[in-house]
Amino acid sequence: MENQISIVAKWLGSGSINIFGMPYAGKDTQGTELAKLFGAPLLGGGDILRNSVIPEHVKALIDVGELAPTEDFVRIVLPYLSQPDFAGKPLILSSVGRWHGEEEGVIQAAEASGHPLKAVVLLTISEDILRQRWQTAQKTMDRGARADDAQDILSTRLAEFRQKTLPVIETYRAKNILIELDGNGSMNEVTTRILDALAQRATAL
Repeated sequence: MENQISIVAKWLGSGSINIFGMPYAGKDTQGTELAKLFGAPLLGGGDILRNSVIPEHVKALIDVGELAPTEDFVRIVLPYLSQPDFAGKPLILSSVGRWHGEEEGVIQAAEASGHPLKAVVLLTISEDILRQRWQTAQKTMDRGARADDAQDILSTRLAEFRQKTLPVIETYRAKNILIELDGNGSMNEVTTRILDALAQRATAL
């Protein structure tokens, strides 16, 4: 694994990797692990919005599981990539730009901030696994008290992913930077899959 980390780190440089998946696919879990391995800040579009001063209409949408309007996403989230503290470091992004049409803005903002997008990772899981993980999270409360984690909102979040985010994924697939991986298994198993795939991408170029 150390050799893979070295290969990927050299290829990644100060670039960025964007991780997508359905709710509970493991985006933040894997993002956190990759951030540790590569000494990279982890930036989640949803986290940035939740921790920012945002208009009430945006908060209301997020709380019921819907995505923030593109104009608010562009205004609040994209400038965050250019923070001076991130200069010269790679970035791990967790679902930054989830609404079709935002991907070009993400690519441009990443490039302009010195963190060019090198790969997009899609973690796939079944709906059964999603609901199992949701039930576990409700018991452990390891995600904090998020309004959009309520059971009646889960279906909305899943519909938002299918309708608005899957077209984003297809754009990245067409650009040949998508890496689609099975998100089932232990954290270490999935991390190994990601590193294997990134190392293959790094050595193929």
